[in-house]
Amino acid sequence: MADAISITFPDGSSREVDAGMSGGELAASISKSLSKKAVAYALDGDVRDLADPIGRAGAVEIITREDPRALELIRHDCAHVLAEAVQELWPDTQVTIGPVIENGFYYDFAREEPFTPDDFPKIEKKMAEIIARNKPFTKEVWARDKAKKVFEEKGEAYKVELIDAIPEDQDVKIYAQGDWFDLCRGPHMVSTGQIGKAFKLMKVAGAYWRGDSNNPMLTRIYGTAWQTQEQLDQYMHMLEEAEKRDHRRLGREMDLFHFQEEGPGVVFWHSKGWRMFQNLVGYMRRRLEGEYEEVNAPQVLDNSLWQTSGHWGWYKENMFAVTCADEEAEDKRTFALKPMNCPGHVQIFKHGLKSYRDLPIRFAEFGAVHRYEPSGALHGLMRVRGFTQDDAHIFCTEDQLAEECLKINDLILSTYADFGFEEITVYFSTRPEKRVGDDALWDHAEEIMAGVLEQIAERSGGRIKTAINPGDGAFYGPKFDYVLKDAIGRQWQCGTTQIDFNLPERFGAFYIDRDSEKKQPVMVHRAICGSMERFLGILIENYAGHFPLWFAPLQVVVATITSEADDYAIEVADKLRRAGLLAETDLRNEKINYKVREHSMAKVPVILVCGKREAEEGTVNIRRLGSRDQASMTLDEALAKLSDEATPPDLIRRKAS
Repeated sequence: MADAISITFPDGSSREVDAGMSGGELAASISKSLSKKAVAYALDGDVRDLADPIGRAGAVEIITREDPRALELIRHDCAHVLAEAVQELWPDTQVTIGPVIENGFYYDFAREEPFTPDDFPKIEKKMAEIIARNKPFTKEVWARDKAKKVFEEKGEAYKVELIDAIPEDQDVKIYAQGDWFDLCRGPHMVSTGQIGKAFKLMKVAGAYWRGDSNNPMLTRIYGTAWQTQEQLDQYMHMLEEAEKRDHRRLGREMDLFHFQEEGPGVVFWHSKGWRMFQNLVGYMRRRLEGEYEEVNAPQVLDNSLWQTSGHWGWYKENMFAVTCADEEAEDKRTFALKPMNCPGHVQIFKHGLKSYRDLPIRFAEFGAVHRYEPSGALHGLMRVRGFTQDDAHIFCTEDQLAEECLKINDLILSTYADFGFEEITVYFSTRPEKRVGDDALWDHAEEIMAGVLEQIAERSGGRIKTAINPGDGAFYGPKFDYVLKDAIGRQWQCGTTQIDFNLPERFGAFYIDRDSEKKQPVMVHRAICGSMERFLGILIENYAGHFPLWFAPLQVVVATITSEADDYAIEVADKLRRAGLLAETDLRNEKINYKVREHSMAKVPVILVCGKREAEEGTVNIRRLGSRDQASMTLDEALAKLSDEATPPDLIRRKAS
């Protein structure tokens, strides 16, 4: 075999094949059943068309439609089918770009009359017809001039522009499905029929060509596609649940916060919402007692500090620069609102001589930071411009580094468990393409982090998942990202641990080692909630507003049936408050069912109902949120029960120890 190459399979076996053999031919040589099920293949992890020749030695995997990697192919192919369907129905429409995104895909179209959701049934029907035709996907490489001429003749001006943007050293690939074709990098499955029937168009939106407001406005059609109808049904159910749990709607119903145009991306906290915010801060403060020193760095700092840190060069477009409004002011320097707390913490560390005996030093701050986010990206509490980080920075020796990362890990996981999050994945993000520091430092940092990741997995007994996220580290060092799964299966990245050998060096931070020499500390950036605002948004949606009693912004409402019980209700509420519970009275001249319904809408966990009989007997009727049942008990019994239930989990552990 003159052009023979050696390939290996997932089971570790190897085989000599001709270099020109395609993935499809390889699948057929293994078995007919595999050949029928195959949709693509991977060479050293790179997914390719089945028709592509293998070409070189490496690890080969045949990908079937059931493989998780096939889902992206299904969505990519479905985007092409969407574009074909639209042009069959409205031939004058120009197609632009149609990428795969999380949970689906979209395609941008240029058309005089924008599409609306009313067009979806017609488009979906046509898409189903195209899928049923089961036309093969075929790939050709065209000369650049030919590609431009063909698309110009079709009136596809946007495609011509895309061709011009393709680097000269890259091929111009054209994928056809029957008579319809598109400019595309690929890969694709074998034929349109492999897409299946589990797809749905979701919504339309306006989108500027290439994201530039100076360019024409296009119509973007979003869709979703899955491997099975069951998966699609589950996804649609999750979306329904997500809509019910939307923290913005619940925030209004529970009177927690609001946003307004005069303060885009910043939160107006109402009293109940601010109480909940401070409850979260108080919980986190208790978790840090005895281990961290709480500090506070300035909000506004000269931009020279941010230049030294590297943020001015790497992050300037996300920072708010400020100067004095008085044109005649003596001090006309450029300042910046801090987008993060780390440079300030280095300054605090540098203030005063530090010894190796002082390390590790752990600074914590609930620091308000500001970052510019495009207005279109703002999303309630989840994406804001002004937020509070439960930030901390640990200054330690290299020998202490692994232990500190493990301590952070334990703190993060126990915090999430207190809020009911048990399904956690820890992602190890390695060096990005753009970074500071030499490769030797990165090698050392990644070696330490890889060892810690192994210990995290071992210590959890398999309960915590771990994974590698190549190239997604911070510009100054590798990191762990903690991703939690909520009650309806969505994933949220919250906590982080980041190793930094660079910032202490940039600022000249040092400690005196045991041999009386200056030595640079390692700096560890860590956050648990991340953005406190975003974490609260996640909690609101995870619990759907049905908070555990210890975290509810209002825990109990004492509601009267008759005005004859008003004095008793006031007495009950007073005793509840003296026991540390957040309680209010509802003495309005309204029917009890109306009061219960209203407070249930506001997600009050407990309603104590008091009438004339309860006042005479010293009892209360307890109604729980989400239940029609009620239980009668003495006031003392209710106080004891609710007080226990309202004790935060960290304080329960403290009492137990």
